Amino acid sequence: MTNLLMTGDKAPLFQSINQHGDPVSLDQFRGRRVLLSFFRNAACAMCNLRVHQMIQRYPDWRRQGLQVIAFFESPEANLHKYVGAQQAPFSLIADPNADIYSLYGVESSESKTEATLALPNVHELADEAAAAGFPLTPEEGANFHRIPAEFLIDEEGIVRTAYYGKLITDHLPFEWVDRFAASSTNEALMKSENRKR
Repeated sequence: MTNLLMTGDKAPLFQSINQHGDPVSLDQFRGRRVLLSFFRNAACAMCNLRVHQMIQRYPDWRRQGLQVIAFFESPEANLHKYVGAQQAPFSLIADPNADIYSLYGVESSESKTEATLALPNVHELADEAAAAGFPLTPEEGANFHRIPAEFLIDEEGIVRTAYYGKLITDHLPFEWVDRFAASSTNEALMKSENRKR
């Protein structure tokens, strides 16, 4: 059993390299809010659809000061070949040995995978991904039972939301991310107003 993070926990520190070869560490975002998204593998159709949706929302999030880092349990070459083709404006990180996944307690679950495949609308979700340009594509050697997880981390490096998916298709609602990003903006405005007084 993995150790799941809880609200109020200190977010585990990590250091890695993103899709552009730039170093990325959680420490460098101290003082800013961060969304960490742990996906399955770089070829995963549902994951690519989710990244596509995140790219569309990212300009608003960035304007509000929210940083995004997305992890994939894939070799770097596959990261570039599949999800990297979307040219995401935020960091994508290849973690083929799942080292950072382990730090954050991101699960592999055969039962959750089976529950996803048993969903009556699972084919509709696959069709939606395919229609957006992300057909079902197996990635050789990938962990088929990896379940997504997402974390909202505040300016002090504290986990404010730890969201572990119940299914392959279960992600943190975008409304939660929007509220988290907006609260950062509202707090900054309040501090600015208080300084003027």
